[in-house]
Amino acid sequence: MTTHALQDAVKAVRESTPLVQCLTNTVVAEITANVLLAVGASPAMCDTPEEAGDFAAIASGVLINAGTPSSEQYDGMRAAIAGATGAGTPWVLDPVAVGALRQRTAFCLDAVTRGPAAIRGNASEIRALAGAGSGGRGVDATTDVASALDAARQLAREHDCVVAISGERDLIVSAERATWLRSGHRFMPLLIGTGCSLGAVCTAYLGAAKEAGISAHDAVLAAHAHMGAAGGVAGSLSAGPGSFHSAWIDALYALSAEDIERLVSCEEVEA
Repeated sequence: MTTHALQDAVKAVRESTPLVQCLTNTVVAEITANVLLAVGASPAMCDTPEEAGDFAAIASGVLINAGTPSSEQYDGMRAAIAGATGAGTPWVLDPVAVGALRQRTAFCLDAVTRGPAAIRGNASEIRALAGAGSGGRGVDATTDVASALDAARQLAREHDCVVAISGERDLIVSAERATWLRSGHRFMPLLIGTGCSLGAVCTAYLGAAKEAGISAHDAVLAAHAHMGAAGGVAGSLSAGPGSFHSAWIDALYALSAEDIERLVSCEEVEA
């Protein structure tokens, strides 16, 4: 990613205040909403089957997170996907713990065929979604990010989407491109919701990018850079996960595009 593209993506989010519909798990709803507000987006937790499809048609982007689904929420997610697809709204699939549990695996395997703009998960989830593994230990990955590169490329090419793999280094993959991103802090995995809220931020960036003419790859990469740069700053100011939480939200709000570019490093993967 060029500095210009990163700055354009950050600016697009903060100027357009994308409306992000979050169909997400009950554990992370509050932190997800706070993170979206901090980066400059507007959260909406609209997930009922009766309203989700209509709302997806007016949202800037839709997050589908399969973390704690009920039967009603499955119906809401299906309605939101249909509404987003019909309206051309970009949507993100976060296949939480896919491979480990039969019902959510079946749901995610169907959802991925319905046109997500991006898929965001850990290495075990991405491998399982591509049929290359059986998933991790619940929500925790049991394989490293590099091991999921081929699976990510397969998904990106088959479904014409961006695939983002989170880990010690993040990997952003699209049909013709793959980019390593180094950012973040060791406290991030110790705070509930960092990964799930990252999916929401990817959604915000994709919604803003669509209107600004920024590529989906650059949008997802910028979302990860924003989150990771804030994590690095917060970690340097914190004694542990509790103080990290507050410092991280503050950093998400305060960092400029120039700050974010300075605090992360990107490396393109050779074909």
